[in-house]
Amino acid sequence: MSRELFKYPKKVMKNDLMSEARTLISHVKGERIDKFLAWTQKDLSRSQIYIMMNNGLVTVDGNVVKPSYRLKQGELVELKVIYSGSHNLIPQNIPVDVVYEDADLLVVNKPAGMVVHPGPGHNIDTLANAILGRMPDILGVGKSFRPGIVHRLDKNTSGLMVIAKTPTAHENVAKQIKDRKVLKVYLTLVCGTIDIQEGIIRANIGRDPKNRKRMAVVETGKYSESWYKVIEKYDKHTLLEVTLKTGRTHQIRVHFSSIGHPIFGDLQYGIKDSTVNRHFLHSSKLGFRLPSTGAYIEFESDIPYDLDNVLNRIRKNI
Repeated sequence: MSRELFKYPKKVMKNDLMSEARTLISHVKGERIDKFLAWTQKDLSRSQIYIMMNNGLVTVDGNVVKPSYRLKQGELVELKVIYSGSHNLIPQNIPVDVVYEDADLLVVNKPAGMVVHPGPGHNIDTLANAILGRMPDILGVGKSFRPGIVHRLDKNTSGLMVIAKTPTAHENVAKQIKDRKVLKVYLTLVCGTIDIQEGIIRANIGRDPKNRKRMAVVETGKYSESWYKVIEKYDKHTLLEVTLKTGRTHQIRVHFSSIGHPIFGDLQYGIKDSTVNRHFLHSSKLGFRLPSTGAYIEFESDIPYDLDNVLNRIRKNI
């Protein structure tokens, strides 16, 4: 996939664009913003930074500024990086674990380690590449760089996802998700013992102002709600079933880290464990109404082998 930054004005289709929002906090008083961005955004060239600034894609406390602007300590710097889209999305013959399929959609079991769709640093071997290789006609469904994909899972989260095969099905399922009518249940192992058998975490989630690659519980974030139920308790861990009432980026990982119970093996929000090479999070149940008939249908996915091994070791206190 091309990562050329568009030089506006340029006529492009909306579906041909990929964008990434980045948020930073200025810690150095008096530094020019162009130099600040060149130092903090190593993947962007100086010319790309100037193009962004000249097209109003960089703001300081909500205001567009010139490259010569000198930052004050604590100012919020926001930039929208826009890349060329994916005319070059490559169809790949990658096996896909299909749980269900009809004329409108398919439900797949995504393995851990697979990125859902291309983005900066991930051009091939994604679920989108695999889906396009399986169904070339799906390219016109949804955005071109993620054809048919209605929702996402993190790279190292395994489990159930729904893929729309037609524009009508894509719109239908997307609306169900927006209206919070899709059942999304996850199995997760958290560090520490949770004594309350059932509970709800309500906490706003937004970009971590200290690290743009992380999410965090922040007052200005979007409302987020996670319901949990204890499945098993161990000496130092708790196995939970978590139902998402909202669908924010990294929601489960951020919510449980914020209450002192990070996900087992989560290097980004907790502590990496040498016994597993990813965080313990699996999309185990997915329920929604079929676009064709309106009938409710629900799917389940067994816990994968690697996570089951973790549980067996913990149960044996190994």
